[in-house]
Amino acid sequence: MTHTDPDEAATNTFDPLVPRPIDLPTTLPPGGKIDPEAGDVAKIFAAPADPADWPAWRADLAAWRDEARERLAYRGTAYEDPRTRWASRAYAVAQVWLWDERLFDHAEQRFTVDRFLESTASQGGLDGLVLWHAYPVIGIDDRNQFDYYRDVPGLAGLVRELHDRGLRVFVDYNPWDTGTRRTGQDDADELAALVTEIGADGVFLDTLKEGDAKLTRALTATEPPQVLEGESRVPNQRVEDHLLSWAQWFADSEAPGVQRAHWYERRHMMHSIRRWNRDHSGELQSAWMNGTGILVWDAVFGVWVGWNRRDEATLRRMLRVQRAAADLLIGGEWAPLEGATPEAVAAGVHVSRWTLDDMTLWTIVNRRDVDWVGDPLAAPPTGRRFDVTAGTEVHGAIAVPARGIAGVLDLAPGAAPPAWLDGLLREAAADPGSADARFPAREAVRVRPRPSAIASPPNTAVRVEPGPHRLTVAYRRRETGFYQGAPYIEEWKPLPPRLHDHREAVLDVETGPVAVAANEVSVMQYRIFLDRSGYEPQVPHRFLCGTEDADPAAPVTGVSLEDARAYAAWAGARLPDEFEWQLAAGRPGFTRREPAVWNWTESEHSDGVTRFAMLKGGGAYRAEGSDWYTDGGVRDPEFSLKFLLPGLGLERSPSIGFRIAWDLPAKETS
Repeated sequence: MTHTDPDEAATNTFDPLVPRPIDLPTTLPPGGKIDPEAGDVAKIFAAPADPADWPAWRADLAAWRDEARERLAYRGTAYEDPRTRWASRAYAVAQVWLWDERLFDHAEQRFTVDRFLESTASQGGLDGLVLWHAYPVIGIDDRNQFDYYRDVPGLAGLVRELHDRGLRVFVDYNPWDTGTRRTGQDDADELAALVTEIGADGVFLDTLKEGDAKLTRALTATEPPQVLEGESRVPNQRVEDHLLSWAQWFADSEAPGVQRAHWYERRHMMHSIRRWNRDHSGELQSAWMNGTGILVWDAVFGVWVGWNRRDEATLRRMLRVQRAAADLLIGGEWAPLEGATPEAVAAGVHVSRWTLDDMTLWTIVNRRDVDWVGDPLAAPPTGRRFDVTAGTEVHGAIAVPARGIAGVLDLAPGAAPPAWLDGLLREAAADPGSADARFPAREAVRVRPRPSAIASPPNTAVRVEPGPHRLTVAYRRRETGFYQGAPYIEEWKPLPPRLHDHREAVLDVETGPVAVAANEVSVMQYRIFLDRSGYEPQVPHRFLCGTEDADPAAPVTGVSLEDARAYAAWAGARLPDEFEWQLAAGRPGFTRREPAVWNWTESEHSDGVTRFAMLKGGGAYRAEGSDWYTDGGVRDPEFSLKFLLPGLGLERSPSIGFRIAWDLPAKETS
């Protein structure tokens, strides 16, 4: 199959590779006197271009913070609660699709926590994860976002397993979900009940900077209190009760600037992320120089965006030091851009200082694309000095990798080394690191169907002529991508017209001689199959949902791909792939049962992380109110829906049925 996209240039009204004005760092005026409408929501306070201005800039930052805290009567009491204090040390949090193949075995239909942790160990280990659950499949039927958690058998047990391995668990809240099933409870009460039921630790506020007052009250009143994390820049007014936030799509100055919310409250954890990047060095350096964290997101809604080995090595370097020296980073004196020699700065090497009692940690970044070797520190050592990212004692020059980081710990004369130092040095010395910045590509491979057992389809079946075909396939460009590849590589925030726009692709495909059933398998036909075959699904959950009071002639629903394949094999057939389905749909005799439902096709794909299938035909159900819902309504034959496969029966829907197909002898023609 080859794939050609039409020229996109005419649809672009902005340069997607350039930060928007809203993403750019904010310049802090002298004295820190800035309009609160800008200062209280700034993403990053930019460092001045001239190093001579940095001392005054640090004073301005302190003045701004003092004024903002006094004006807002800031207390910070939420950060003192021992039940939620962990949030300030959650340096690495992953965004994970609940049905990620590293976390869930689709063949055995069970969760595999240890396999997931082993497969992601190269990222440095996690402190928490967001279990992403509903988007992009929500809207296929009337299930709401809470159903997509509550309906998962054993979800509370999965959370307990993650807790047992030291991870905190966030659930995902979708405020845009207003067009699915309503329960009579508002979202705040639903969420508070849900997190209590499954034992979650926090709530990620999808698309929100902050939760409203009712939501915040309900979630912080649970036991234990939930920590809230917004998707973007939380304003100073809500740092009080939102203990974490994403530093998403934050452009930085050449000399790393200061993340506003973390400068305002050092215990407020931020997670830097640009989800479509293949080069994460900028986010890593910003987090390292700010003493903040990283969101690790290597599979975005079904699209592989894995991290290269260089950036994973940088992340490991960072996390070892941050976890060991968290007290210093949170409670020490932080002096941004203090301590570098002029020679280091001229080479693009920048330093910040963190001091607590008799220890000083220097965080160092190299903005250039070549390794730098030298002594970047203007202050000579007075006691012992250690490169805590390389695992060696320093007696002169250190190496700062290209686009990488380094960390140097100074101990005052006679000071005892901290208890964590020896272990940190051993781990750092044993890590060889990497300079490999190549993208670790994966290919989504089609799971090939078995041929049908018989070649005698009914006369009503629609014959498809074998040979090469050039098909125009329509789809809506979502963050799921289509078959292969990321839709927004190295882009800043995708916006219309590039997000949710309708696209067409020209595909060159080859089909053999095949006949496709004139219509879907009916409820009655599937019941006959069950009676005669004795078939029992591996997981019975939601089996035949939507058929309870259905007309026997209606299309059977509530079937998984495996349920559909079992019927097809029993009938001596198989499922048609999406191209056979589309070709048959353009010929006389192809019909749809009522009510219309999406059709499974034999188009299961896997890249080892995400499993998906293409659905055809559309269905009668349509969720209204948000572009984030999956596509609904009856669709033209050209339209394909990339449907990520949940497990444990959640893939079964009253909106999805199937039809079957038969392989024909090569000599038969249409």
